[in-house]
Amino acid sequence: MPTEGQIAGGHKANLSNPNTSQESKQHSREILDNEFNGGDVPAPGDENKNPGNVIGGLKATTKNPNVSEEAKQSAKDRLNQMQ
Repeated sequence: MPTEGQIAGGHKANLSNPNTSQESKQHSREILDNEFNGGDVPAPGDENKNPGNVIGGLKATTKNPNVSEEAKQSAKDRLNQMQ
């Protein structure tokens, strides 16, 4: 049985897949918004990770020029929630 993180991850992947239809992407957006808090679900094992390493990774994400603005904003939001 897949975890919530795996299900949400599949829908997130569908949104960025150029080979899926707009109808399919809309369905994934609705599932993420209605069932997974917009896709904000903890990854499996997050509770066992070193908080300092998580914070460092999130900070690095906000400064990485190869990361989308959406991902940077998500990282900033997660940092704010941790503080």
